[in-house]
Amino acid sequence: MKIYPIETGNFKLDGGAMFGVVPKTIWQKTNPADANNLIDMSMRCMLIEDGDRLILIDTGLGAKQSDKFFGYYYLFGDFSLTSSLKKHGFHKDDITDVFLTHLHFDHCGGAIEFNAQKTFLQPAFKNAKFWSNEKHWQWATVPNAREKASFLKENIQPIQKSGQLNFINENYKNQLDFDILFMDGHTEKQMLPKITYQGKTVVFMADLLPTIGHIPLPYVMGYDTRPLLTIKEKESFLNLAADNNYYLFLEHDAHHELCTVHHTEKGVRLKNTHKFSDIFN
Repeated sequence: MKIYPIETGNFKLDGGAMFGVVPKTIWQKTNPADANNLIDMSMRCMLIEDGDRLILIDTGLGAKQSDKFFGYYYLFGDFSLTSSLKKHGFHKDDITDVFLTHLHFDHCGGAIEFNAQKTFLQPAFKNAKFWSNEKHWQWATVPNAREKASFLKENIQPIQKSGQLNFINENYKNQLDFDILFMDGHTEKQMLPKITYQGKTVVFMADLLPTIGHIPLPYVMGYDTRPLLTIKEKESFLNLAADNNYYLFLEHDAHHELCTVHHTEKGVRLKNTHKFSDIFN
């Protein structure tokens, strides 16, 4: 097995929304805001090369939305999904599986693209199986008012129409060769891949832990549908991560790829940050 971080682009979000009830005077120490109160965010995906399978975890924002839409998110940097795959010697057509942690647009937007004539939308990975789970799919396709703006039909419906949609079942180990942690605080049945790699445990954090600034328990996003549940899920997970020295793969931290945590008198806190290449060959 070989794992590659895949940078698909950077964007900015309102720092207050990202930290909920935590005051700016506190959260800006780890996540400094610009003059518009916006903080840097990444859309860092993961590529797993495992035998004859090439599994992409999340896809970033994609490039098909309007300029007006992108204008809300202040995209910056030179990364793209296509160029990052090419850097490691791969093409979108090589991808055999696309695993979507959840269907918010910044996680699945890159799964769908326009055809060459821009007359219809199609999967960006024509040879891949797309993986979601039935409860989250139902949640996303019949969205609540709070999340409706994050579940965009153009990102979701073409996956089903293509016939490439697959649902994770109870025997998911026979479908994908890694563990899955299900989390319900951010959105219904978010899925976090937990991977044994080079003798270590790597967990793809998605939106349970967006950045290192979100490690303290009350530091929960305003976007979470069940913030009290997020706190409970995060507490349980971070204790396991500290006990077992998990490496946490950060999808949204624009400045840190990996981190570890440890127990302190104040609870679980950041231990170290790392570049992926400094820990894994």
